[in-house]
Amino acid sequence: MSDNRIIEKRQLADEVCEIRVEAPLIARERQPGQFVILQLDGEFGERIPLTIADADPDAGWILLVFQTVGHTTHRLAALQEGDRIAHLLGPLGTPTHIERFGSVVCVGGGIGVAPLHPIAKAMKAAGNRVTVVVGARTRDLIVMEEPMRAIADEFVLCTDDGSAGRKGLVTEPLAEICARAPKPDLAVAIGPPIMMKFCAETTRPFAVPTVVSLNTIMVDGTGMCGGCRVTVGGRTRFVCVDGPEFDGHQVDFDNMMQRLNAYKDHEQAAHERCHLDEAIARKERDHERQA
Repeated sequence: MSDNRIIEKRQLADEVCEIRVEAPLIARERQPGQFVILQLDGEFGERIPLTIADADPDAGWILLVFQTVGHTTHRLAALQEGDRIAHLLGPLGTPTHIERFGSVVCVGGGIGVAPLHPIAKAMKAAGNRVTVVVGARTRDLIVMEEPMRAIADEFVLCTDDGSAGRKGLVTEPLAEICARAPKPDLAVAIGPPIMMKFCAETTRPFAVPTVVSLNTIMVDGTGMCGGCRVTVGGRTRFVCVDGPEFDGHQVDFDNMMQRLNAYKDHEQAAHERCHLDEAIARKERDHERQA
């Protein structure tokens, strides 16, 4: 077995890839909610944190789902089955607290469904009744629908445009579920910050404890860079070492989103540059084949 070798690769949606990676030690030790840091080059390459979407300790693999946003994720998406990831470190982060709460509603938005998957799976294994709400902008952006359906006692699918499931935002079925008697004992929401913010605001009037994962703001993953600092309950916390999960009713989402948006233009420019480079490379390959 060759550690860090990609043994399977799939395209889940536009700009979203899934890779199964041989990593027996990480697979054996990982717990729901934890992440890895990977590096494609030597010591000076960019390091990116990715949440472990699934793992098999017996077969020795972990599952990573990622969106192509910048240079490194585009390069990662270009790797093929049989290629190796130079460096893979983990598992990192504080694991999700799993116990038999009773009834748990798990809400995933977009690619946030991937890190939600092992949590929902563990909640079910602990004896909870698990309701899963999955949302995306459109049908083509839905990820891991079937694995989530397999876990759920109740499954709700939403799309903004109504192209799959019910039309609307995930907060609508979440409010309906919270209004039931009895109400859920716990809510777990993972997705874009704006979605998690409004999930937390939806559960707040019902006093349903709500856990959110702030992994989207992580950069270095070791607590050294300070890029993932957030305000939780009036205190500064670091997502990579204190989280990535926090009480959603205590997170200052507005401050978090303001900090994330500070680099939006740079991210968009890097994304467009990667697509341009890929287009040029395709033209060069076509030209070479025709020559």
